[in-house]
Amino acid sequence: MSQRSASSPQSNNHLTKKVEPAQPVWEPNVDVYVADQCLVIKAEIAGLQRDQLEVLIEGERIIRIRGYRTDICRPPGCRFLMMNISYGPFERVVELPPGYDLTMAKAVYVNGFLQISVPPLPSTTPKNRKTKKSPTKK
Repeated sequence: MSQRSASSPQSNNHLTKKVEPAQPVWEPNVDVYVADQCLVIKAEIAGLQRDQLEVLIEGERIIRIRGYRTDICRPPGCRFLMMNISYGPFERVVELPPGYDLTMAKAVYVNGFLQISVPPLPSTTPKNRKTKKSPTKK
């Protein structure tokens, strides 16, 4: 599976980690972006049932997406002329930048895309502090 090259201006390879699996795995393509202050991880993983997909939170900044995609549509005895779709076990690990609350993450899987939204951590400093104005002399 091809991924964006490290030299691409839109590439954020520092957000993903390579995994040393016990068996060969493929990595789904992911986009990681910020929208409406939430960090969004969008993974392209078509052809799965919910029980074939697992999302794990590890520590305060790691999300692990893994599962298994089977090829149920291939007729027996077929001979490939081209094969670009990956099947079998997959895994992708995404390390979030600081400042996001993984305990409040929400995931949805629709039309072959897994989307995980992670809100920012609550601010520790008040945004709107009222201050008393000193009376002005006339």
